[in-house]
Amino acid sequence: MFRSFIGVLIACIAASHMANAGEKKPLNVVFILADDLGWMDISPNNPQTFYETPNLQKLADGGMRFTQAYAACPVCSPTRSSIMTGQFPARTRNTDYFGAPNGFPTGIPEPYEPARDGKFGRHGNRPVRPAPYSARLAADHTTLAEALKQHGYATFFAGKWHLGPEGSWPEDHGFDVNKGGHSGGGPYGGKKYFSPYGNPRLENGPEGEHLPDRLASEAVKFIEEHRDEPFLTYLSFYSVHTPLIGRPDLVKKYRERKENLEITGELFASEPPRKARQVQEHAVYAAMVEAMDLAVGKVLKALDEYGLSDRTLVIFFSDNGGLSTSEGSPTSNVPLRAGKGWMYEGGIREPMLVRWPGVTKAGAVCDHPVISTDFYPTILDACGLPLLPNQHLDGTSLTALFKNPDAKLDTDRPLFWHYPHWGNQGGTPGSAIREGDWKLIEWDFGKPPELFNLSQDLSETNNVAETHPEIAKRLADKLEALRHETDALPTSKNPDFTGDFKKW
Repeated sequence: MFRSFIGVLIACIAASHMANAGEKKPLNVVFILADDLGWMDISPNNPQTFYETPNLQKLADGGMRFTQAYAACPVCSPTRSSIMTGQFPARTRNTDYFGAPNGFPTGIPEPYEPARDGKFGRHGNRPVRPAPYSARLAADHTTLAEALKQHGYATFFAGKWHLGPEGSWPEDHGFDVNKGGHSGGGPYGGKKYFSPYGNPRLENGPEGEHLPDRLASEAVKFIEEHRDEPFLTYLSFYSVHTPLIGRPDLVKKYRERKENLEITGELFASEPPRKARQVQEHAVYAAMVEAMDLAVGKVLKALDEYGLSDRTLVIFFSDNGGLSTSEGSPTSNVPLRAGKGWMYEGGIREPMLVRWPGVTKAGAVCDHPVISTDFYPTILDACGLPLLPNQHLDGTSLTALFKNPDAKLDTDRPLFWHYPHWGNQGGTPGSAIREGDWKLIEWDFGKPPELFNLSQDLSETNNVAETHPEIAKRLADKLEALRHETDALPTSKNPDFTGDFKKW
């Protein structure tokens, strides 16, 4: 009788194990975000790039490359907010990088930060005052990390956060582990990109340890510790943001390469009020790009070694365009116009690579326009989790495109940008909309609207607003409707402006 009972028990246990073995394990997520990396900085988008990105090339070759992926803003914090919330920065009030001069010195309730002085910092004698913005990620959002955590995911963040002061750091928004995420927009403490870091959320490593490699190592450690449970690993590099500092061996490598580079034409072209770099040849920046790529490779290798690649969704993206008009102007986005801080393609079109084994086909290319608000619902959908329509109001799932790059999405929505601020890099306040191949930019003063057909004019050199007034009007109406629907805060006329409004 006892032996019979034991036999039945063993059979039941075996059947249970077989059933469990047949169950589909949850999908893991590795989201990798670069900082200030331009669309033309990686070899999948630009085989002639000056920079070496073999690991990103491998990721593209094994997955899907998006050719028309956009950040929700031409600067960092708003795009980062859009990924965490699935909402346009206009809706969340996170419209400028946190720490930028704000719209009004008094009379604006929290969480708006005041301007640095009564003259609005460096923007004092400009035709319009920038709109106020919220300099923290609001606590009432259910962030992407919180949504996954509610369903048993272990959550990890490493690198740049820049979404608010202490009390609004990664650990306050759903991340179990935070390695390096705080208020700062760059690695400005200690020895910057080398240990000691002077980072309140990252312990110092050995003298001379390199930050991108350290962040990748922290991600690998987390993946190893949580490989038997579903996880979100959010690796948000500080690279390739200023300060421009690279590994000496890699800087030497690219300086030698630069000596053999044949440069024809001008290094810079006029982009009033600045000049935009036209040629990639900055050795230090190149070293920073390669070091970031090597760190990506370390994480991808770990997924292979731990047998996790087949059930891990990997997404690579950048938070805004490459820096081409300011702060050393280290990269060129040509043929895209301008760069970080601008509403032109160079400021908002981003490298985007996706690998989902068994779903994305190796080497696939998707030309469908997508935007950073889409990541939130996409990741939930891919993980088989319920969507949160009251949270990610401005995103749509891209899983249909992962399966078929020519698929039709459930919504044929326009893409929308609202940047009512003066950019550090020379960009000016305005809003933009893209629908199909058409893109309209409206400026907040003086300058007439600009309409471009991106399929014919990727460099945005031919404003056809006057020759296609019906298209310009249709898009202008939709742009105004989006500003109204998101309750977008506008700029305001500057009563202290001493110049001529008509000349701006």
